[in-house]
Amino acid sequence: MAEQDPAPGCPRGKQQQPAFTWEVRANDRSYHMQVRKKFAFCLSKRKYSGNAIRTAKYSLLTFLPLNLYEQFHRMANVYFVFVILLQTFPEISTLPWYTLLFPLSCLLIIRGLRDLIDDIGRHRSDRSINSRPCEILAGSRFCWRQWRDICVGDIVRLRKDSVVPADLLLLCSSEPSSLCYVETADIDGETNLKFRQALLVTHQELQSEESMAAFDGRVRCEEPNSRLHTFTGTLRWRGRTHALDGDRILLRGCRVRNTALCHGLVLYAGFDSKIMRNSGKIKRKKTKLDQLMDRLVIVIFLLLLATSLGLAVASGFWAKTFQEKHSYLAALYQHTSPAHQAFLNFWGFTILLSIIIPMSMYITFEFIYLVNSCFINWDLEMYYGAKDIPAEARSTSLSDQLGQIQYIFSDKTGTLTQNIMSFKKCCVNGTIYGSGTGHENKQPQKSGVCDVTLLEAAQRDNDPVLREFLRLLALCHTVMVEDRGDQLVYQAASPDEEALVLAARSLGYVFLGRTQDSITIRELGRTRTYKLLAMLDFNSDRKRMSVLVRDPQGTIRLYTKGADTVILERLQSRGPRESLTESALDRFAEETLRTLCVASREVSEAEFRTWGRRHREAAALLGDRARELDGLYEEMEQNLQLLGATAIEDKLQDGVPETIQLLKLGNIKVWVLTGDKQETAMNIGYACRLLTDDMEILEEKEVSEILQAYWESNNNLSGHGDAPCSLSQQHPETPCHKRAIIISGDFLDRILHTGEVLKEKKGWPWQWLCCGRAEASQDQGALVEKAFVDLATSCQAVICCRVTPKQKAVMVQLVKKHKKAVTLAIGDGANDVNMIKTADIGVGISGLEGLQAVQCSDYALAQFSFLQRLLLVHGRWNYLRICKFLRCFFYKTFAGLLAQVWFAFHSGFTAQPLYEGWFLALYNIFYTAYPVLSVGLFEQDVSAKKSLEFPELYVVGQQDELFNYRVFGVTLLHGVGTSLISFYITLWAFEDHVGTRVVGDYESFSVTVALSALLSVLVEIVLDTQYWTVLSFLMVTASLLLFCLFSFLTQTVDAYRIAPAIFRFPDASWNALTDPYVLLVVLLSLVVNTLPSLTVHAVRATLGRATTQQRIQLRARRAPEPPVELRSHVPRGSFRRSSYAFSHQQGYGGLITRGDSLRVRDSGDSGRVRDNLCVRDSLRVRDSGDGLRVRDSLHVRDSGDSVRDSLCAGDGLRVRDHLCAKATPDALSPQGTLAVPSCSCPSV
Repeated sequence: MAEQDPAPGCPRGKQQQPAFTWEVRANDRSYHMQVRKKFAFCLSKRKYSGNAIRTAKYSLLTFLPLNLYEQFHRMANVYFVFVILLQTFPEISTLPWYTLLFPLSCLLIIRGLRDLIDDIGRHRSDRSINSRPCEILAGSRFCWRQWRDICVGDIVRLRKDSVVPADLLLLCSSEPSSLCYVETADIDGETNLKFRQALLVTHQELQSEESMAAFDGRVRCEEPNSRLHTFTGTLRWRGRTHALDGDRILLRGCRVRNTALCHGLVLYAGFDSKIMRNSGKIKRKKTKLDQLMDRLVIVIFLLLLATSLGLAVASGFWAKTFQEKHSYLAALYQHTSPAHQAFLNFWGFTILLSIIIPMSMYITFEFIYLVNSCFINWDLEMYYGAKDIPAEARSTSLSDQLGQIQYIFSDKTGTLTQNIMSFKKCCVNGTIYGSGTGHENKQPQKSGVCDVTLLEAAQRDNDPVLREFLRLLALCHTVMVEDRGDQLVYQAASPDEEALVLAARSLGYVFLGRTQDSITIRELGRTRTYKLLAMLDFNSDRKRMSVLVRDPQGTIRLYTKGADTVILERLQSRGPRESLTESALDRFAEETLRTLCVASREVSEAEFRTWGRRHREAAALLGDRARELDGLYEEMEQNLQLLGATAIEDKLQDGVPETIQLLKLGNIKVWVLTGDKQETAMNIGYACRLLTDDMEILEEKEVSEILQAYWESNNNLSGHGDAPCSLSQQHPETPCHKRAIIISGDFLDRILHTGEVLKEKKGWPWQWLCCGRAEASQDQGALVEKAFVDLATSCQAVICCRVTPKQKAVMVQLVKKHKKAVTLAIGDGANDVNMIKTADIGVGISGLEGLQAVQCSDYALAQFSFLQRLLLVHGRWNYLRICKFLRCFFYKTFAGLLAQVWFAFHSGFTAQPLYEGWFLALYNIFYTAYPVLSVGLFEQDVSAKKSLEFPELYVVGQQDELFNYRVFGVTLLHGVGTSLISFYITLWAFEDHVGTRVVGDYESFSVTVALSALLSVLVEIVLDTQYWTVLSFLMVTASLLLFCLFSFLTQTVDAYRIAPAIFRFPDASWNALTDPYVLLVVLLSLVVNTLPSLTVHAVRATLGRATTQQRIQLRARRAPEPPVELRSHVPRGSFRRSSYAFSHQQGYGGLITRGDSLRVRDSGDSGRVRDNLCVRDSLRVRDSGDGLRVRDSLHVRDSGDSVRDSLCAGDGLRVRDHLCAKATPDALSPQGTLAVPSCSCPSV
């Protein structure tokens, strides 16, 4: 196998392509069922997967253990189980164990039900896909089965508009030469049709069910992989070997179009198929706050253990001192010792203080997440009325992370654009036409015109240049047409060509159809047929295409269209008209329209005869044929006369430029990862203002040079122990914020060692076996990855073109791995699923490509523009609310419950509770829960309008400013201070004085401390709340009322008489709170606790308001952003004007000139093609007078059955018998003409 060279500047070595170890035997199920392969030690499994897929995480047997395993990855759940186990020991228990088990069970059940509901949706999706009907060859006839019944080696029949169920080798179809037209929208996002073609041998021999049942060919190909655009293999049948490539393969997920029937051999099924290899796995996503909370739980638990240990040691010393002073009580301590008491008190304090991490906080968490998700669902600003699609929060546990996004990875087609090409403007003979509001419909019967003036000029038919311009649009293309009676349906290799043909149609020049050697159009009502002499098809090197035709008057004309860079340099002369056209091109480019130049010239008969003879000779060459043909094309496409230029708009979704501008102001970087070609992606980058004119564009060569310099410098420095240099030192001439990178998937693949960031074998057996050999290469690989990521993240924009779904996920994984950044991926098709699963937040667009992306996403939107509100409004609010909720919850917990620690110093360190048991149980559930809940649900710092007006506010979440270790430490100290003040002011008051009712007992003291702490917490929450609603006020009021209600219910004398062990504080609150002295003590504690907070709030309000005003004034004083029009303010050169796109690969030109997809007109047809998509049984090479005709390409084989070369007949080639001298006899058709497989020729 050939080796793939690394990219320039890449330190990696060459990498072998996979060997041909995958063997598929047609119609041999028993073989594929028996073959097994080892996958770990002595274990084995079936080598060939079935076609049933399973994307769900759980089954009936695995749900409970697997879900519990996942949930106990949260440290808080492990902590709660530990406390419950301690409560089972009566010697140290303070509460019955089941009182803690119940809330933990509720928490686990709530989260488990949420995961179960999500997984049931995945099960339904899997069942729907696996149950799709299909026709499988069983015996000697096709039977209807389901997708899950397909096995490798089966032959499957597909009908028009059906979805391909597995990766198939196309055997034959109902189309000429067994062509099959497919739509790959779910794979690469492109809606234009692509064609696949079967081998000639299978096309000719497999024409019946009996012949297919007898087919016993063997395919040897590469192992299943994720490379969508490549395939290599061979078919061996009847003793002969035939080469296979990607043009013979139908991938799972494609949709058959314009093909009545086709048959395919299953090569890869189920998870072995290429699209499933790119789909990725479901990953459990945790927010940054979740991860921080896990670490904080460990910190709090360690603090709790340290506090308990200190109090336990103190209790041991106190017990020893007490026993020495009071020896007369020795009989009470004869069965214990100070050390034993200290040991028991350690666990007692641990249980007593365990409520510092309350379960109610996590239950409230889930409720806040749920309600905030509902707010997203209910937001009418994100409702798309045109299609009745609201925003949908499919995940309820990630809303706070929406406020911390740093990188957005976006698909292009269907996400940024509508994938609709509209003929917007044109320049003809120096005159610009078009109002800028071009028509957007793609259907021919609804096509409009871009300018009424242009339509009137075309109908007058008095301008010969305009006539030739419109005639060129109707003739110079590779569009296929299907006549459906009342309408013509065009199928183009690219939406650009379709837009041009539709524009010509709307202006009176209607493309009616074509045969192998003619093109028929209707010019202002008159039907004219042009003889097609040659077609010089488009490819990425030529950047143009031409047709050579003979008009009905016998004149030969060449019509050419292409990029301005290649057309303008081939003009016969330059004058005022050409200068006006160039100015128009600059103007079109400023509006980010896709431009083309069109030109023509007349060709004399003598020139054509000479050129045609040389063309036939060049096409007959076995070596350097492509170069010779390119040279002949170059000769013909000279001395052109410029007719004008076209401008096509690749329509963006509404609000895309504005959204990207706001996101950039919010310090969010947007990367575009697309399967489209580079020119198209760059054009969209300028259109949506991701790229600007003053940016330095780094392409693959520049990136290679920078990485090479980085690699060499670090290799040199590593030998001397110096620190590695940074990438900014390698390319310092341009500021980082004015730089953008544009690379391709192939380049990315070579740079990143086929894109595998995480090695496939990463389990512990392979780590032990391979660590010695692979450690150095892995270090080098990590260095290259990090260097590339450092370079990319230093740029303002990154565009990756022609990337596979797996490469999209690799890019996301790289940024997460090396930058520890929060990422968001947004897309609309199945090709975006892996990226959406890999990112921290996945957003699916409900677009034209199905719902695969939505089904795997965390949030679903109808338009890309809704992303600004999702992040800048809901995301920032949710992050603010969750952070404030955590601060308030931790504060109220520390402020209310740390008094237990201070009470231990005055109770002999005996772990006696300070508070009544009911107060401890209800403190976090009723007394303080609702005000904190209102903060988590309704808090806002600024309105939605201000959030969008000042996106810079979003930076707070990216920098984790609102909740981190520092904020937690401040909250802890604040809570400790509040608890100290509440406890010691009360202690001071109760030590020296008693009330008028002689209130000085333990119960009254407990009630006074509790009320002081509770009121201090509520006042603090009130002061910290910035956005008040009626519900916020009611929740604070409800907390006070509930405290009064439950205090009365749990402290009645009747309750004490019924259960004195449970209701231990009879009338304690009534006795204490009716004493004015106690009320004054509570008021004093409240004032002392509130004064520091009031002081801090006053200082913040004074300084903070000024700071905010300064920021807003600074923003207002800045030069105002220009209105977002699709215009540039710096004239661009031809580099920008040339960013048009035809198709990703060569168009239908080869098929047309070879006649693979066409039949000649019936003699009775009145100038109109009745059916262009019909079956021809065989192809013949014939001579046709003076017209140059091409019937098929010739594969010249030697007697050893191996392909020596492929001879592609050029445009207009007349193939004669003497070219067939080396063809083997069995390659001849029954009529004696050569019938051989067609090939793809870049110069045809």
